[in-house]
Amino acid sequence: MNFHGTEVRQRALTLLRGGAKNADVARALNVPMGTISYWKHVDRAKRGECPGRHSTECPRCDGRELDEAAYAYLLGLYLGDGHIIQNRAMRVPSLSVTCADSWPGLIDACAEAMQAVLPGNTASRVQRKGCQEVKIYSRHLWCLFPQHGPGKKHERRIVLEPWQQAIVDTHPWAFIRGLIHSDGCRITNWTTRLVGGERKRYEYPRYFFTNKSDDIRQLLGDTLSKVGVEWTTTARGVDPYNISVARKASVALMDAHVGPKR
Repeated sequence: MNFHGTEVRQRALTLLRGGAKNADVARALNVPMGTISYWKHVDRAKRGECPGRHSTECPRCDGRELDEAAYAYLLGLYLGDGHIIQNRAMRVPSLSVTCADSWPGLIDACAEAMQAVLPGNTASRVQRKGCQEVKIYSRHLWCLFPQHGPGKKHERRIVLEPWQQAIVDTHPWAFIRGLIHSDGCRITNWTTRLVGGERKRYEYPRYFFTNKSDDIRQLLGDTLSKVGVEWTTTARGVDPYNISVARKASVALMDAHVGPKR
């Protein structure tokens, strides 16, 4: 293995800063091009020249101010439909949230939340069949979303860190809105009743949240209770599966702070 001293590295950086190409510098100094690329990247990062990078990029690592309302909303989206991936071809992990084309307002809100939480990075949209994948790259996604782990969310424990719970307690409706916008819906139910011998149809709105994770459903239920929303758990077969909000006063609260997807 060849080791390259400080003098060789400084000569390389001088050439690179002067505009020389990586390959030309590698040949001139007999240094692998991968090493030259790494030296160049580190040098640019130290000088703040890497696009989309800031010295205080992460509120957990660097103490940068965090838009807590946007984070609470994005946390809800992540727990519902989001996932973080990093494979061998990706140097930086990405957070993705899949949103149906039917809800363009939700797609915009998701992208805006990502941008607000990570202002030094750029949220992008990838069109898929019937939906858009809203995504953002950052080395600090692990810091912001410690719930990430191997396997599916409903197959592992999902517990908020104390600092996350404090944000949710401060911005409960943003968190609820994110969860409902991901795995929830507002629907109109109907039933019939006999009134004076005549069968009449009655309609009433309700909110549903569907998620296999007992922990995630409990996080929503606990937060709903804190803001005065009454809710019940319904089952699919013998397994708890849904959170339902059907009482008139509670639906009115949800309509005031969440509303249907748009």
